[in-house]
Amino acid sequence: MLGLILFGGFFLFLVMGLPVGFGLAVASLAAICLFGYPITVFTQRMFTAVNSFPLMAIPLFMLAGALMSHGGITRRIIDFALSFVGGIRGSLGHVVAISGVIMGGISGSGVADAAALGSIMIPEMKKRSYDTGFSAALVACSGSIGLIIPPSIAIIIYGVTAQTSIGDLFMAAIAPGVLIGAGFLGYSYWYAVRHKYPREGAVSGAEKWRRFKDAIWALLMPVIIIGGIRSGVFTATEGGAVVAVYALLVGVFVYKEITWKNLPRICVEAAISTAVIGTIIAATSLFGWLLASEQIPQYLTNSLLSISDNKYVLLLLINFLLLICGMFIDSGPAIMLLAPILVPVAQSLQVHPVQFGLVMVINLTIGLLTPPVGTAMYVASNISGVAIPRLSRSLVPFWLVMLTVLMLITYVPGIVSWAIN
Repeated sequence: MLGLILFGGFFLFLVMGLPVGFGLAVASLAAICLFGYPITVFTQRMFTAVNSFPLMAIPLFMLAGALMSHGGITRRIIDFALSFVGGIRGSLGHVVAISGVIMGGISGSGVADAAALGSIMIPEMKKRSYDTGFSAALVACSGSIGLIIPPSIAIIIYGVTAQTSIGDLFMAAIAPGVLIGAGFLGYSYWYAVRHKYPREGAVSGAEKWRRFKDAIWALLMPVIIIGGIRSGVFTATEGGAVVAVYALLVGVFVYKEITWKNLPRICVEAAISTAVIGTIIAATSLFGWLLASEQIPQYLTNSLLSISDNKYVLLLLINFLLLICGMFIDSGPAIMLLAPILVPVAQSLQVHPVQFGLVMVINLTIGLLTPPVGTAMYVASNISGVAIPRLSRSLVPFWLVMLTVLMLITYVPGIVSWAIN
């Protein structure tokens, strides 16, 4: 009965348009009042959830991403990518896919990357008569890779929730992120050849070197993050502080596109984004604690395991469940709700938590691109003016690319197991 109140109330509030964090919190408060829990549980569980040192990485990476997005980073990355693919048919499409992978290593937010890429690239692609549905779909999907490529906020949330090494998750996420980006490149090239899209023109070696030097400060950021964490120089949380300071120095003194007058606005932007994520984490922790107190996760786990004793069938069912959840719930709350339930199931199937974390994150990344709650899809639709039904049709080939990589990660653990210490 408590589970019915929690989930029924949550989905009712979502339909009413209440933000996810508030929907979870109000549904939990209703269950607390109806089932006689002490009202102090409401504040205690929410405070305990965010009183975590590893979670400090989230505001720090959000600040670093905001500093870099205001510091001219997107334009420099696009220029750098274009210098290598300008001679290939459909150059702008390849630039979007490459830039999505690079920017994913900087911001950690798929929606933010989709917005940054779309605002620059979609108008340029329109000028060259690219199909707007294809352009919007490519931008939405390439931007969403930021949810997979480290320093992904979703991966940090999973690492904290599942008590799994964030450093191992970051390293393991590189392969699937690059594979998905390569798949987008392959489809973009086929589509460009089929529709005879233009080349932007090759550039000289000297120009490539100039653009590389111009973008090097941005390109070094993911190297600093992953290298520092893997070598033990700093933790993921300390890495967030390092790259935030690095982004500030680069934006102010190197690129000189951030002024001291702009800093308060940038900090407020990062603080608002952090507050949204923090509210969701706190509310989801309370929601999950109430479920656990009634042993609902154990019941669901046993029910799932009773369907079949075949590992591969169960993994397929879990993927299907995650895909459905990703269609209705954003990645953060979905991870906080489902990881405590599904990680023990995965471990009982001899699936490492790092591998399963990437399975979960890729599934939920696809959710960013599917109605009715696909935020990256809506961002691309708003920028391009393409209606959701048409955009959904254009997204189908990209979904297939991501689903193919998802199946590889699910059933070929060696793709990610090399990164596990």
